[in-house]
Amino acid sequence: MSSQPSPQHSTTPSLHKPAMDKRRIVMLLGPAFVAAVAYVDPGNVAANITAGARYGYTLVWVLALSNLMAVVIQYQSAKLGLVTGQSLPTLLGQRLSKPARLAFWAQAELVAAATDLAEIIGGAIALHLLTGMPLLTGGLIIGAISMAILMLQEHRGQHSFEKAIIALLIIITFGFMGALFVAPPDWSATAAGMIPRFAGRDSVLVAASMLGATVMPHAIYLHSSLVTDRFGTDHLTGDEAGNHSRLSHLLHATRIDVVWALVLAGAVNIALLLLAAAALSGVEGTDTIEGAHHAITMTLGPVIGAIFAIGLLASGLASTSVGAYAGSEIMAGLLHINVPLVVRRAITMIPALLIIASGVEPTWALVLSQVVLSFGIPLAIIPLAHYCADTSIMGRYADSKPLRLAAIVFATIIVALNALLIYLTLTGQA
Repeated sequence: MSSQPSPQHSTTPSLHKPAMDKRRIVMLLGPAFVAAVAYVDPGNVAANITAGARYGYTLVWVLALSNLMAVVIQYQSAKLGLVTGQSLPTLLGQRLSKPARLAFWAQAELVAAATDLAEIIGGAIALHLLTGMPLLTGGLIIGAISMAILMLQEHRGQHSFEKAIIALLIIITFGFMGALFVAPPDWSATAAGMIPRFAGRDSVLVAASMLGATVMPHAIYLHSSLVTDRFGTDHLTGDEAGNHSRLSHLLHATRIDVVWALVLAGAVNIALLLLAAAALSGVEGTDTIEGAHHAITMTLGPVIGAIFAIGLLASGLASTSVGAYAGSEIMAGLLHINVPLVVRRAITMIPALLIIASGVEPTWALVLSQVVLSFGIPLAIIPLAHYCADTSIMGRYADSKPLRLAAIVFATIIVALNALLIYLTLTGQA
């Protein structure tokens, strides 16, 4: 069971009626919006701006495909949690030998640390862009605010944490999509960009980066925990027919939750690419977050530049809070150790702050963190697909043959592209 039991079970809408109205469904939404924050983190911002500035509308299709993959994978994670009442890390911890469990935890912890690094640095860059604040000071502030957000989860429950993250997600959306009203895209070119194609070898590398690094391991681990924290096993009783009815309602609400949340995240990512294609195409120096901000400010004005930086700040805050939560769930599931979120947040801030203090170039640190993440993606996707297809675990809710096939295809594409990115990075060709 998840490491952070939620006190919100008593406020969960009743599922005793055979059908839920729209109000009840809306009240069940939230977990997927928290997981969706991983798809609009500072690394995504830099990648999508770069793609639009370099290749215009050519790679819109990559983001559309990425979003489709994300919907399937995040729904599988949520379904696994709802059906079993356990998170993916917990199921792994029960099925792996002790040496394998410790090794799996070590790589998952490294992935969580890499995620934290990228998000604290991204938030620190945002504060620097807005105020001129030194990166180390900004990193400390981002960490402190994220601790306050995490305290909501520990002291006010899962639902309050979801509300805080959704509020930040709304700020991210306005911050990154608002500029489209100033620099509207070419919609016919956008439609043409849905046709899969490339613009030379370099565009293949950018597309691989966009697609291969979209699905973050911590979001996969966390989503199964988010639904168990929110709903627990209250939907399970001794009545098999009643269980099926209630679980079917929860799964229906979860599908809506995942689609809405991931469509929103996908729209933000596409908006970033369209903004760059419309206003920054051909502009040099947009392959870093600072460069993109400078180009946006020079091209669209300081107000739009500030709005963009505010969106980036919200992205860093939300992402690093969710990343710390995911790390806690991974540790609880694989090591059976429950560490208070705030304590874990304080500890995991240290590597990121040390790297900032060392004077390492921030964009290089972000790139390195993405490479580390790439190693962990197969180890999250493959067990998820296996467990969701296993009738001994999922029973009547095991994935259908079409969904199994889709999961295999998506996992193969993501693993292959991440392997390509790792190879190109290590050989200096990326």
